[in-house]
Amino acid sequence: MNTAFSFEVLNTSLISHARRGRLYTPHGVIETPVFMPVGTQATVKTLSQEELEQLGFQIILSNTYHLYLRPGDERIARLGGLHRFMRWERAILTDSGGFQVFSLAKLRTIDDDGVTFRSHIDGSEHRFTPERAVQIQRNLGSDIMMAFDECPPYPASRDEVARATERTYRWALRCRAAWQAQPNGQALFGILQGGVYDDLRLMSLQQITELDLPGYAIGGVSVGEPVDEMRRVVELVAPRMPADKPRYLMGVGTPDDILHAVQQGVDMFDCVLPTRLARHHAVFTSTGRINLRNAQYQERDEPIDPTCDCWVCQRYSLAYIHHLFRAGEMLAFRLATYHNLAFYARLMARIRQQIEVGAL
Repeated sequence: MNTAFSFEVLNTSLISHARRGRLYTPHGVIETPVFMPVGTQATVKTLSQEELEQLGFQIILSNTYHLYLRPGDERIARLGGLHRFMRWERAILTDSGGFQVFSLAKLRTIDDDGVTFRSHIDGSEHRFTPERAVQIQRNLGSDIMMAFDECPPYPASRDEVARATERTYRWALRCRAAWQAQPNGQALFGILQGGVYDDLRLMSLQQITELDLPGYAIGGVSVGEPVDEMRRVVELVAPRMPADKPRYLMGVGTPDDILHAVQQGVDMFDCVLPTRLARHHAVFTSTGRINLRNAQYQERDEPIDPTCDCWVCQRYSLAYIHHLFRAGEMLAFRLATYHNLAFYARLMARIRQQIEVGAL
């Protein structure tokens, strides 16, 4: 591990696997458990970096695949790296691009060396290998980079998942070698695969954690499997992950799923859900999710959530935001997104506080 990156556990629960931690990165300290808003293309949709700072987020996620295709990782490097490019001075995690290659790319061909694929933007051909994924993330300059992995969507046969899990391990070895060859303060996290097959999950856990990387992620969940299967995998794997390293659950999720995973010992989360739902009129409240386009809100002169202290709830009414959505006004997306991320920020702060006092 490089000296710029470290992790410490501050509190552990006596009644679950939940833990309260602190992650040190070159761009600041992150209190865990933490939710990372997704800024796929170097932006969290509809919000400014100032608003993310206002909400208290200490780390965001950006996507290697998308930034490689547009505007290009080498261009971002010439412009001073992703932090300078997007004027975000706090921490950034970049995913490896593996999931997008398998879910978005056209005409992809997978072999043991890497993946050849066609861009979903213009059909141009590209090649990702573990070494290339590390180099792209090095150009982006994120604080945390992810190993390149193969992530078969659910449902997949045991044989298919077994091949992907073994390939993920071999690619992780190559990512580690490329990362160690040019240390620059970035941390590399390994990704556990194995689908919904317990033996493959435990094999991947052993293989990847033996690499002694700065952190580890549970991948291959939230890819179409039932929620109870996802939770079963988390219950199996998370408590067995190294206690002295951060544990990251990729692509999850709902407030209920986050709370469940925290109770299994997970420290880090990302998901497009709060921002994507906001663009589809849905917001989280202390009494449940609501749809702001519903007619019942057209004359409601009260905030989205009277218990919420965000400026959206302090200033704007349900009736007004309902009108904005009905009229197709862009402000509706901004207000709903800000509120949803405020909800998530407050949720994570409350989870951390509850772990500290032993009441989670």
